[in-house]
Amino acid sequence: MKFKNVAFIFLSLGLFSCTNDSSDNEEAIDIISPEDPGDSAATCTDVANYVFKEKDGLVKIEFENAVFDSNWKLKEDDNAASGKGYMVWEGDQSLSQPGNGLATYAIAINEAGTYRFVWRSSVKTGTSGSDHNDTWLRFNDVSNFFAQKGESIVYPADSGKTPNPEGASKDGWFKIYRSGSDLNFKWQASTFDNNSHDIFVTFDQAGTYTMEISARSSGHAIDEFVLFNESISLADATADTAVQSAITCNN
Repeated sequence: MKFKNVAFIFLSLGLFSCTNDSSDNEEAIDIISPEDPGDSAATCTDVANYVFKEKDGLVKIEFENAVFDSNWKLKEDDNAASGKGYMVWEGDQSLSQPGNGLATYAIAINEAGTYRFVWRSSVKTGTSGSDHNDTWLRFNDVSNFFAQKGESIVYPADSGKTPNPEGASKDGWFKIYRSGSDLNFKWQASTFDNNSHDIFVTFDQAGTYTMEISARSSGHAIDEFVLFNESISLADATADTAVQSAITCNN
């Protein structure tokens, strides 16, 4: 009884921090955006309830700020990674069927419009830039999720829209890959095999939307990602000085 009373006192004083409950196959990685210490995220201790706020046409998020399957591993062995490190898929390959190793991000959009999506990733398995270089991506509750190169526009397979890209795509998911012989972290996100199209999302009104990722290639590592509208350049959106999005709680 005495020990219970002591524990109650410690908890009342806030000396213990809360962590997420995890199932046998799930890990919760709980990270607060350090750029916004005065934001309500300071009291948000459950990563499952994070909502990332767009500001001035920019969303910038550390990829590790989500609840992950245990086969997604947080690594801290690459100094080029920002935040707490990067996430890498170490489970089985899921090249033709999305749905394994799911994680989601709630994104609050204030300024409606079309945003480009890019993430910063690297290849951690093998020596080929065309293998172990992709992960599935889906925005299922937006007005438009598409890829574009010049005048060519494609939509995910099974989305009800055509044309669809060459290469893997299913159930509204795009395969998002990086290319090139440099395996280190870089900003790139493309779909359509051998004809790289950039990724775009249209939010037709202000609101909170869900971004989904699903594991595809083992050894594909992701550090962070951005969404930005036409008022911001790619260089500015991906600059080290660009501020991470503020976090609020959905509770």
